[in-house]
Amino acid sequence: MSTIVVVRKGAQGAIAADTLTKWGSQKESAAYVANHQKVMSVGKGFVAYCGPSSARHMLKNYFGSLKTTPKFTDPEDIFATWLLLHHACKERYFLNPNEDTSDSVESTRFDTLIASPHGIFGVGSHRLVQEFTRFYAYGSGMEYAMGALWALYDDPALDAEALATKAIEAAAEFNDATGLPVICHTVRLV
Repeated sequence: MSTIVVVRKGAQGAIAADTLTKWGSQKESAAYVANHQKVMSVGKGFVAYCGPSSARHMLKNYFGSLKTTPKFTDPEDIFATWLLLHHACKERYFLNPNEDTSDSVESTRFDTLIASPHGIFGVGSHRLVQEFTRFYAYGSGMEYAMGALWALYDDPALDAEALATKAIEAAAEFNDATGLPVICHTVRLV
């Protein structure tokens, strides 16, 4: 698993992720894997994912193949984008639609966070889209990241980028599926 965070503070949005990949008990750190980034640029924004490692390739290929780059303006716009993405995951990337759950909606099997000039957002694996006012985290170390963000958010010396970085560092300290270094990107909010 992974830990990803998104933060909004003042006119800055930040999105960050750890760089560790795990296969059961096997750890693959950024020291050994060149393509360890879990945050990608999409238009004027950024998308971070946690879930299967293949999500990186699906997201990069999907967004790279679009004729019109998504703007990620609001939850409805993002939901429409994710409906098309989920369809592509099944048709082009062979997402297994058969799940061993009682969920009423098919899962995309990965969670994503978005930082765009229009705000910070999260998309759960069942395509629930939320717009966040301050911060949020997904992944195996999310409790540690959320705790760090809650404790540090009001510190005037810390901007969104510093907060996002510290949140991932806290998760890496206490969660065995989260590893350093941190990759963090910022956007100017409109």
